[in-house]
Amino acid sequence: MQKTIKPVFLQRIFAVQKKFPSYQVDGILFSNISNIRYLSGFTGSDGILILSADAVRLLVDGRYTTQAVAEVQPVPVVQYQNKIQGIEKAVKELGLTKIGFEASFVSVEMFNDLTRSLKKTKLVPLGDELRLLRAYKDKYEIAVMKKAAAIASAAVAVLSCEIEPGWTEQETALQLEMTARRAGAEQVAFETIVASGKHAALPHAQPTNRKIQNGDFVVIDFGVKYQGYCSDETCTFAIGELTGDQKNAYRATLQAHDETIAFIKAGIAAADVDALVRRVLGKKYSRYFVHGTGHGVGLEVHEAPRLAPNSQDVLNAGMVVTVEPGLYYPGRWGIRIEDTVFVKENSCEIITKMKKDYTIIG
Repeated sequence: MQKTIKPVFLQRIFAVQKKFPSYQVDGILFSNISNIRYLSGFTGSDGILILSADAVRLLVDGRYTTQAVAEVQPVPVVQYQNKIQGIEKAVKELGLTKIGFEASFVSVEMFNDLTRSLKKTKLVPLGDELRLLRAYKDKYEIAVMKKAAAIASAAVAVLSCEIEPGWTEQETALQLEMTARRAGAEQVAFETIVASGKHAALPHAQPTNRKIQNGDFVVIDFGVKYQGYCSDETCTFAIGELTGDQKNAYRATLQAHDETIAFIKAGIAAADVDALVRRVLGKKYSRYFVHGTGHGVGLEVHEAPRLAPNSQDVLNAGMVVTVEPGLYYPGRWGIRIEDTVFVKENSCEIITKMKKDYTIIG
């Protein structure tokens, strides 16, 4: 498969190189490992990718040399013993005088080291210029993300048939992760959230030894990685019969979820998507919705664009984003319903697989 996708990496590199004039640089130093993978195919956990207007270098230490050579040909691989010295040597060989760097991924210490080493080179911080680098997914990326979503959704479906009162949140998370790994997941995409009862009111709750009880909402936020790409999906299950207030809140959350997905298409402002969720939830519920509506997904589980009140992003065909309205009642219970969607010209396609109907377990 790699032989067929290598030209994709070259196309991505060329696309970045074409933007050098607008960035006012003659090269870019990439240190974000996800961007390095996106542009070269290198799957290691440390390295530097340097682009000039007509050349590219992947810099790695001795742990990754053999791996890098196998993964990124025909990109030249250079081994270094000291990262800063390796960068200095490559920059001089490529004749770079104005080199951009990822401002969000270079520490103050590294910046100071580079400044001392590259005395004749101007360092240009790049922020918004690179935010949407990975936002548009190609056919290969979509296919891989659909596979990741299928693995994760199938694991949640199995869990929904097995979970019962008395299971702890930690046991539930472990069972879910084991099922997904057996089905081909490389790893979880983020720390699995299994939150029951009052813990469900914490948007980023960590699984505890609390036992799931009748009358609980159980929020399960789960994703896996497959060939490096993430899935992200949240289901909220009812354990036994719940109160009328809980049922009504779930219906309101589901309505916001469904209407928002029906609204999404190319050209829609991300802030307008978020505003729709809050409008559908209305005065009664919107005050319990305490986070943004969604985010991009890809090689990382949180990527651009952002679906939030202050977002300046616009959704375009090829983007993959989550839609995840939630209600959180501190000390009582919480709900979140999340799907990942692929934005198209006139609609969007849901790529996560679990149905989000109100589901009673036990």
